[in-house]
Amino acid sequence: MSERAGSPVDTARPTATPTPAAPPTERPGRGAALVHRLVVVRELGILAALLLLVVVTVVANPRFLSGQNVRDLLISASILTVLAAGQTVVVVTRNVDLSVGSTLGLSAYATGTLLVTAPGTPVPVAVLAGVVVGALCGLLNGVIVAVAKVPSLVVTLGTLYAFRGIDSLWASQSGRLQINAADLPDGFKAIAGARVLGIPVLFLVAVVVVVAVGFVLRSYRSGRELYGIGSDPDAARLSGIPVGRRVLAAFVVSGALAGLAGVMYAARFQTLDATAGTGQELFVVAAAVVGGVAIFGGSGSVYGAALGALLLTTIGAALPQLGLDPFWREAAVGALILAAIVLDRSLSLRLARRLRGRNLRGS
Repeated sequence: MSERAGSPVDTARPTATPTPAAPPTERPGRGAALVHRLVVVRELGILAALLLLVVVTVVANPRFLSGQNVRDLLISASILTVLAAGQTVVVVTRNVDLSVGSTLGLSAYATGTLLVTAPGTPVPVAVLAGVVVGALCGLLNGVIVAVAKVPSLVVTLGTLYAFRGIDSLWASQSGRLQINAADLPDGFKAIAGARVLGIPVLFLVAVVVVVAVGFVLRSYRSGRELYGIGSDPDAARLSGIPVGRRVLAAFVVSGALAGLAGVMYAARFQTLDATAGTGQELFVVAAAVVGGVAIFGGSGSVYGAALGALLLTTIGAALPQLGLDPFWREAAVGALILAAIVLDRSLSLRLARRLRGRNLRGS
């Protein structure tokens, strides 16, 4: 009796004991840790390159770090940083927004026109109007990409020219080909020179944008899902992620931030026409890619993109100080893009090999 009674208990024990399920749950954690480590290394490398460039420039011209030069550098970097933050949200989903320069120009002209035609408009309302114009441009891009399933490269290349054409047509039809500083209210123009503890307000706005976008991408499920879409859109769709809605939202965010950058552009330069923001898309994509945001999607951080924007802005400011032709800025940007793509590819292959080796050892 005792042997027969103990037999079922003995046979039940193996099934009652927990199966070794730890490795599958640990491997994604290890993979995420490796990805995070590589991203941090990339960002530290950009910071080191930025510091080296500043040191070399200061040796050539000690006045490079004067108070006014630093403030001008931060203000210039702020606009590119806001654009790069919006671009990051799109690029991590394995898409790209080439229309940000035209969106900036259209939003800047819309903001200036509102302030000129309605002089009593409060500055916050004008800022909101510029953001809304940008968000509508991003909505158009997102609908065509997410709903019509047209590649983002084709869509945004087309809207780049379409938005620029709307801006030019608007300027010509209104009879106001250029908005000058004398036409803008003093309250709006004061934004460019406003400072808090010596730091330009425009740069503080860019910092707030970067921190907010970084927090959403890291701490919210909707933000983390963008990385899942960029890593494997089909797997993300099968896992229940609303890929279309997330991609649409990413383009709206990019457009809204490009609209905000347009308002900042109008406040800083105070002379607006249909050419505002021309060519900015190259530097925006470069800032994101150089900052470690993989052009193939799925990895990168907005903080790296912000460092990339600051590096590119510093390069543009340092070249004249070093006695080099400004042409070399475009050459440097192109070289940095190619180097970043090659580095991303090599790092992804190395990461895949390391994960494969760990999985084989753990199996």
